[in-house]
Parts: sequence; C-alpha cells; structure tokens
Amino acid sequence: MGHVGGGSSVGLVQSAVKAYNLRDASNWWHDVNDSPLWQDRIFHVLALLYGLVAIVALVQLIRIQLRVPEYGWTTQKVFHFLNFIVNAVRAAVFVFRRQVQKLHPEIVQHILLDMPSLAFFTTYALLVLFWAEIYYQARAVSTDGLRPSFFTINAVVYVIQIAMWLILWWKPIPVLHILSKMFFAGVSLFAAIGFLLYGGRLFLMLQRFPVESKGRRKKLQEVGYVTTICFTCFLVRCIMMCFNAFDEAADLDVLNHPILNFIYFLLVEILPSSLVLFILRKLPPKRGITQYHPIR
Repeated sequence: MGHVGGGSSVGLVQSAVKAYNLRDASNWWHDVNDSPLWQDRIFHVLALLYGLVAIVALVQLIRIQLRVPEYGWTTQKVFHFLNFIVNAVRAAVFVFRRQVQKLHPEIVQHILLDMPSLAFFTTYALLVLFWAEIYYQARAVSTDGLRPSFFTINAVVYVIQIAMWLILWWKPIPVLHILSKMFFAGVSLFAAIGFLLYGGRLFLMLQRFPVESKGRRKKLQEVGYVTTICFTCFLVRCIMMCFNAFDEAADLDVLNHPILNFIYFLLVEILPSSLVLFILRKLPPKRGITQYHPIR
C-alpha cells in the first residue's frame, strides 16, 4: 500500500509541476505583451528586419539597372522596387508604432497598417503574372489579356478596400471591420491559388523539358521553392486574417500583442520576402534576353 501511495504522490507532484510550468509560460507571454518596454523592443526588431529586406531589394534593383540600363521598367525591376517600398513603409510604421496607434481618426491607423499588405499582394501577384506569361508563351497561347487582367484585379481589390475605409471613416461599423479583414483573407487565398495554379503549371511544364536542357534543373528548383514559399505565406495570412476578424486575442492592430505581431509578420512577409529575394538574386544576362521584358 505504501508503494502505491508513493506512486500516486509522485504523479501528483509531476502534475503540479506541469501545471506550474504552463502557468509560468502563460505569465511570461502576458508579461511580455503588457510591457511597454518589450512592446517597443519587438516592434523595433521588426522595423530592423523590414529595413534590412528593403535595403536588399533596393541594392538588387540598382544591380539590375546597372546590368541592363537599356531596358525600361521590366517585370523584375518593378518586383524589386515594390518589395523595397513595402518593406520600407513597414519599417517606418514599426519604428513609430506607438505614435501610429495614437493617430486620429482611427481609420488612418488602419490605412497605415493595411496598405502595405495590399502592396505586398500586388508585388507577388506580379510574379504570378510573369510566370503566367512564360507558361502561355511556351505553349504558343496569346498573352494579350494577362496584363489587363492583372491591372483590373488589382484595381478592383484597391477600390473595394478604399471604399470600406471611407465608409469606416464616415461611420465606424464593427461589422465592416470584420468584413474588411475577411475581404483581405479572401484576397490572400486568391493569391495562394494563383501561385499554386501558375507556379504548379510552370513547374510541370519545366519537368517535361529534356533533361539536358540548359538551366532546367535550376529553373525547376527556383519555381518549386518560390511557389511553395508564396503559397504557404498567403495561405497562413488567409487563416490568420480569419482568426483576426473574429477573435480579439488574435487582433494584430493593437500594441499589446507584440509577440503575435512578431510571429505573424515574420512568417507572412519578412521570411518569404527574404527567401524569394535570395532565390531570385541572379542578375539577367546582358544580351539575348527571351524571358525578360518590360512592363507595358
């Protein structure tokens, strides 16, 4: 009996230790979230990371321009320029995150926090457009409708979002806040599907090329990696936006959720942007470019 009693005592002690550790971890999370010092530290780390990505994008843009100055605003140049803008604006917002939270009317806060997300969508939709053009050109299919479709889709997204901002400015309606977040969740899902559709198609088409084709293996890896990274990033953003819309504990637009902000922005913007910029770091050749054409 003493042995049984001893065993149950050990079990109770272990359970108590586990409960204490869980409570301790929970307290740590809340302590960091509620500390203005830690809030500022985390937001400044995010600003630094965004600043580094912005510098990398700008340096790459300058390198491309020096390499092929005879070409105008190519898809590659616009992609790097938009990457620079998105990350630079994000860096500035996180440097002044506490001041941004005090801005009135409140809609100004939403615009500063959400506009870079829209620009991020446009940046990576441009990559989908580029791949769609390569895919259809390789199949001898007309690509005349792709660019108008790209501009139309982006215009519709921006018009709807701006309309919601204007209505919220005129009359803050809680339901419209939820609709705005769900709309962006839908936009993110649309982007994820775009990457899966055209990245997947281009990947399968490249697989059918002869094994000895020059650069085939490297292109396969490039398309495969970028498709996986971007599909995952937009899918995570979509899921997180759904939680953000309905759960106050998942709200990203407040100061007292710095850890959540750090994890979210690291996963859906900083890490994907860094990886994609690294994968697409190769400079275009100086002459005889077949897949490198200007935005018209």
